[in-house]
Amino acid sequence: MNGATHLLATDLDGTLVGDKAGLRELLDFYEEQPYEVGLIYITGRHLASAQTLINDEQLPIPKALITDVGTEIYMGAGFEKDGNWEALLMRNWMPARVEAIAKGITGIHKQDLPVDSRRSYHVTDPQAVEQFRSLLQQHAVPHKLIFSGGKDLDILPPQSGKGQALQYLLERYEISGAKLLVAGDSGNDLEMLTLGFPSVIVGNAQPELQQHRQHPLIYRANRHCAGGIYEAWTHFHAD
Repeated sequence: MNGATHLLATDLDGTLVGDKAGLRELLDFYEEQPYEVGLIYITGRHLASAQTLINDEQLPIPKALITDVGTEIYMGAGFEKDGNWEALLMRNWMPARVEAIAKGITGIHKQDLPVDSRRSYHVTDPQAVEQFRSLLQQHAVPHKLIFSGGKDLDILPPQSGKGQALQYLLERYEISGAKLLVAGDSGNDLEMLTLGFPSVIVGNAQPELQQHRQHPLIYRANRHCAGGIYEAWTHFHAD
């Protein structure tokens, strides 16, 4: 990834994936350019689920795959785990204490996941989210809380998240100067969309993103999914 000049850092479901014609148009456009566009996929899916989606949708293999809402990073075609990132996050992560607090809250239902780097819940009562937030703070449990789509709640290590993981990659591989576009469609993408790089909220985005304040570096696409990415790429990187 070192030396990359152009990068797309994108969420998968509802952003890169969701409109097959738009996806084909975007990928064909990238193939026609005189430069290579390095791909970074950033998803809430766990590794096996993300790999299944990549295969099913016949997506290009990315330079990096960030999974589990920014708590896991895998590099290259072999999807090798970035151990440095894992070690950084585990320093202040207390999943057992998160679970103990969650058991006393009604209106949330734990998701069974094959990773220990996050705790995720389906929400049936939005008031439970604020109760959870308050209890985590009262018990001084280090965490990052992300509520998106009105139904998905993620409790993450405090240094993690999609934005933090992307920033880590850009700094580690010294590619912050590349022409970058960040793309997302839901609340758990907000952190990476507001890093200060050219970004796009695709046309089918969730209300929590549609209502976010205007910013010159955040393009609001009319087209959905990959079509919105194409629209924003030509807006920011017309050359």
